[in-house]
Amino acid sequence: MTKILNRKFWFGLFIAIGLIFAITIPTISLSQSLPNKPIREIRGVWITNVDSDVLFTRDRLATAIKDLHKLNFNTIYPVVWNWGYTTYPSKVAKKIVGSSFMPKKSAGILINRKLSAEEGLEGRDVLQEMVVQGHKQKIAVIPWFEFGFMLPGTTDPAGSDFAKLHPDWLTQKQDGVTTWKEGKDPRVWLNPFKPEVKKFIIDLVVEVIDKYDVDGIQFDDHFGLPSEFGYDKFTVDLYKSEHQGKLPPQDYKNEEWINWRADKITALMSELFTAIKATNSTAIVSISPNPQSFAKSFFLQDWAKWERQGLVEELLIQVYRDKLSTFVGELQKPEVKLASQHIPVGIGILTGVKPKAIPMKQIQAQIAAVRKEGLAGVSFFFYETLWKLTNQSEAVRKNGFRQVFAKSVDRSMIISNK
Repeated sequence: MTKILNRKFWFGLFIAIGLIFAITIPTISLSQSLPNKPIREIRGVWITNVDSDVLFTRDRLATAIKDLHKLNFNTIYPVVWNWGYTTYPSKVAKKIVGSSFMPKKSAGILINRKLSAEEGLEGRDVLQEMVVQGHKQKIAVIPWFEFGFMLPGTTDPAGSDFAKLHPDWLTQKQDGVTTWKEGKDPRVWLNPFKPEVKKFIIDLVVEVIDKYDVDGIQFDDHFGLPSEFGYDKFTVDLYKSEHQGKLPPQDYKNEEWINWRADKITALMSELFTAIKATNSTAIVSISPNPQSFAKSFFLQDWAKWERQGLVEELLIQVYRDKLSTFVGELQKPEVKLASQHIPVGIGILTGVKPKAIPMKQIQAQIAAVRKEGLAGVSFFFYETLWKLTNQSEAVRKNGFRQVFAKSVDRSMIISNK
């Protein structure tokens, strides 16, 4: 009888140990436990003013940054330019747009509620608040020029009067139409080939770099132009002057026509890089485009060329894919591997957009995949869906990030320029 009891005891203990391993091994795999030796990793999040009110009070913003610090994030990418407005007091915007920052009415529309008397950007310098609070928590602050050359359509109630004030700054499609749909929203596009437009964008960026102690700047997929555009008179005349009087191809996907416009945007990126470095040589030039093939064919962004020319110091590729095999496939592209030999290359991961919620298990699996490929880190789109606009509790979401960011680490830095 005693032998039977002993046998049952050891069998039970063996099963218990097996269950413990079964539970803990996947967690270790997902969290990619950090080694004892110091490592670097980008752990960022984009902070926007759409479907999010985090920017609109000092206390709410300060609490958000403290929470990110507690969970071992080390970078924030706060929006400073969208909907035809800046989110910081801007003399450049005031001169061109007529308003130095986004008014309360427009901000309220973007979060679909009326802001209270205590909320909004008026009377504040929200970018300065983020710089102070972020650096206090050892978090890098890299302002994000979200809209790039894009503006809201003239009928958008949240948008500025930019397009109405400067209609000659806009480009158009072959049929003369200036609007373009991003989801359900109509957009128009500034012409990145016009000197006035280039000056405005460069002045806006230099203003931020010069005025604030930021760690860099970032452009995303909107620092380019949808390939349907470029058929305005200015651009057509410019093309003709460089092609013995020939008109641009009717096929907007024509390879030579794509390359010609993409090269013009590359030249502008070079001007911008030079202007940034002349203002603050330590400011990081960061971009967050789509994967290369789509970025170039759709938005005329040849970011692989930018990287090879030393015009980019940090690359965060937006890989918003649900299927893990598809996600990993983008990480393994040759241009990604090549860039990662020179600069920190991280991956943009979707944590949710209204009304689509992303489960924490998917987020953890994608972080593990990024680490497995030896890339420099991740950034999440966007702050409000980290642990608020989700189908999971705040406690569950925060615990999920604690698992993958178990220890604090410094950001990934530039390896070499060439």
